[in-house]
Amino acid sequence: MLVESRRIRDRYRLIEPIGGGAMGTVWRAQDERLDRTVAIKELLLPHDHDEDRTEEAKNRAMREARIAARLQHSHAITVFAVLEEEDRPWLVMEYLPSKSFAVLIQEEPVPVDDAIRVGAQISSALAGAHRVGIVHRDVKPANILVSDDGTAKITDFGISRAIGDVKLTATGEIAGTPAYLAPEIARGEDASFAADVFSLGATLYAAVEGSTPYGTSDNPIALLYKASSGEIEPPVKAERLTPLLLRMLAPEPAERPSMDEVERELRALLTDDEPGEAVLAATIPEAPAAMPASAVIPPPPGEVAAVSPGARKGMIAVGAGAALLCVAVVVAILLVVRQKPPQDNAAPPASPAPSTSASAPTSASPSPTPPPTSAPSTSAPPTSPTISTVASAKNAADALNSYYQLLPGNPAEAWKLLTAHFKASRGQTYETYTRFWGRFKSVNASGVKEVGPNRVTAHVVYDGGQAENDTFTMIQENGVWMIDGQV
Repeated sequence: MLVESRRIRDRYRLIEPIGGGAMGTVWRAQDERLDRTVAIKELLLPHDHDEDRTEEAKNRAMREARIAARLQHSHAITVFAVLEEEDRPWLVMEYLPSKSFAVLIQEEPVPVDDAIRVGAQISSALAGAHRVGIVHRDVKPANILVSDDGTAKITDFGISRAIGDVKLTATGEIAGTPAYLAPEIARGEDASFAADVFSLGATLYAAVEGSTPYGTSDNPIALLYKASSGEIEPPVKAERLTPLLLRMLAPEPAERPSMDEVERELRALLTDDEPGEAVLAATIPEAPAAMPASAVIPPPPGEVAAVSPGARKGMIAVGAGAALLCVAVVVAILLVVRQKPPQDNAAPPASPAPSTSASAPTSASPSPTPPPTSAPSTSAPPTSPTISTVASAKNAADALNSYYQLLPGNPAEAWKLLTAHFKASRGQTYETYTRFWGRFKSVNASGVKEVGPNRVTAHVVYDGGQAENDTFTMIQENGVWMIDGQV
């Protein structure tokens, strides 16, 4: 049978296999109803056709779809639907040409900076999963996809388990890949959030060191034995990543940082680059520094390519307007890298602290405080809402719209609408917040709309020129809508 002739539910035309493994085959397919390309995972059922194992496999597919639906994150792939066809389940997912991180690091160890960038993205997705009670249980390079613009996404929640769910792996099976298993999992204990932290640490270790923490072996039993002991080879090429790696790879789960802490520390490491590196990042905003050029081609057979098309932002995505501002001074460059409008504009603020405004009173300076006679200072009070206005917002979209109306004239009130998690994930302080927004005279958010549970998009324009389309995660704290994340 020709591949082109196969159709699922008279809607999805299978084009070619693009990946797969023990769990199933992934196809590039065409959704002929919506005229878009999708990735479809065909779940492989047991060869012995044992009725119980077949039913278990179907339940696992349904569980994967439910888990994916619970986790809506810019760095985790999304499952559109799960279907049953030809007596087996099929998962319909978003598609983007990509390479797995496993392929990239097999070609050659990646620079530490690139490993940190990938780690920061994946840790943010796993932290989101942990917040809703999901343990991935199989974090490894092969389950990380890197798109053509350097965006990294975690995939294959097929053996993941929500805390409290029934364990669906067969008796005696160990879920996960031995080379990246946490010691407690190798010993047969239940997976916890700390196990994902270890596996991500092992993945980053392999990326920069060229081998896994347990060494290299084709014998999975030998790797499993070494994993159960918790003894690792100390990293020698990880440079400034070494201290965090050693904590993530601690033999005892209680000694490891939480995934939120991992994300925070990785993002902090991204801002610790030397000034020269910061300049490079700012002047080449869309180049994922050091990601092989081959990452832009479609993946070869054996590599999954399922990723959200809405997350096409580079590893060092820096807005064009912010890049222009960086030519003023090195301090501004560093700030742009850390507080860029495209990704951090919710946290980037408007008016500076009093001490900052006193040092730069002229209108030509980037001081956040305009002259007393300037129009912004007189018009801001009647046009800017108060915190109570935002607090009374009926939904997340109204709250985000009101948030931007506070800026750039009222950063003090806007600052209160960012969650502690949001601030910590970007190393945000009130000083950097006000300094950022002090560079702008106006900001306008249009087309504000909800695109999913607690997710809102907006078209944000700075000073009537530079513009970005951004997506935010909104949550309610004490009845007030707050910004908790930004894509």
